[in-house]
Amino acid sequence: MSGTAPLLLLSMPQMADPNFAKTVVLLCDYTAEDGAFGLVVNRQMEEPACEVVRTEPPVRVDPDLRLWIGGPVDPQSTWVLTTDALGPDDEQRQIAPGILLSVSRTLALRLLQEPPSSRTKVVVGYAGWRPGQLELEIAASSWLTTDVDPGLIFGVPP
Repeated sequence: MSGTAPLLLLSMPQMADPNFAKTVVLLCDYTAEDGAFGLVVNRQMEEPACEVVRTEPPVRVDPDLRLWIGGPVDPQSTWVLTTDALGPDDEQRQIAPGILLSVSRTLALRLLQEPPSSRTKVVVGYAGWRPGQLELEIAASSWLTTDVDPGLIFGVPP
């Protein structure tokens, strides 16, 4: 699998882990030595962001904003997936053509206060696999893989 990222992982019906049942994961990074890093892109939080976000200093969070659950690992981390360059170049990178990933705290705070476009997702947490784990899951038919398409990530309802 080395060198296959980016790609989309589509969970199959036999996926037993409730964190990943019925999910689509954008696999952002993969190496045989380090494992894999990805973000679930089709699981939106039910609670509005204003009920779950606590910042210091406090900011007013848009009452209509819903965050996206990127995975079960480190739910305090925040990522921004977008099709447009919105932050500093040194805090974002292209994952695939038409998809940028930002780690900018300033950008995330700004997007919490003003509704982002439908081509931007504020994501909390991530999906991670230790070396060899994802290969075993794919061999067990837990995941189907496909090419990354920004339209699938930003244009399809969760």
